[in-house]
Amino acid sequence: MRRHRLVLWNVDLTLVDAGRVSREAYAEAFREVTGAAMVRMAPQAGRTESEVVFETLAFNGVVTDDDHLDAFTAALERAFAVRRDKVRAHARALPGAAEALEAAARLPGAVQSVLTGSLEATARIKLAELGLDRHLDLSVGGYFSPVYPKGATIETSRIKAAAAYKTTIAESATVLVADHPLDVRAAQIARARCLGVATGAATETELRAAGADEVVPTLADTRAVIAALDRLTRP
Repeated sequence: MRRHRLVLWNVDLTLVDAGRVSREAYAEAFREVTGAAMVRMAPQAGRTESEVVFETLAFNGVVTDDDHLDAFTAALERAFAVRRDKVRAHARALPGAAEALEAAARLPGAVQSVLTGSLEATARIKLAELGLDRHLDLSVGGYFSPVYPKGATIETSRIKAAAAYKTTIAESATVLVADHPLDVRAAQIARARCLGVATGAATETELRAAGADEVVPTLADTRAVIAALDRLTRP
């Protein structure tokens, strides 16, 4: 079947809630890099890892330099890797996430992957340990980049998917499913569509105001989610 549309899923607070494990991993990485205890962690919703890292360091009185990012992200990967069991125990797939992924895999011509501001390694752990990676081609996903913003990462993912499947995927046939207005803006920059899901910090009204093409309250209504994805990516 010719692949002609790309569905990108945000990970945190769209598909999964791994907040407890993320805070623990950040605290360990912070202590490893700075030698001190983390008192306050920056908000993560809609942001890239570098924004969260540098703001967390600043919140805790650390004068930062360029070397901090590489050191912190490496420590964060290690901290997550040793917490795989805690992801299974304390993180959760959000209601309807598994069903939505399975149903979207049956959309004619669809390629599914992820678009996240998080590190690729940590995103893969969350999805694998919660059993959500089965219908996702993570090799064409978009992950944290110290160089490219999210909007550019969406475009990069679209190009990777088109090359991997030897096809053409239009910008307008690319949809980001996400929970934050910053993700909506990233989709707009990439000329992609956006299905807002009000499972994070933003309300349905706020997602619509940000410019989401369609909005659902959660992923629990599989039929409504798939109908929206079909409408948004239909040629």
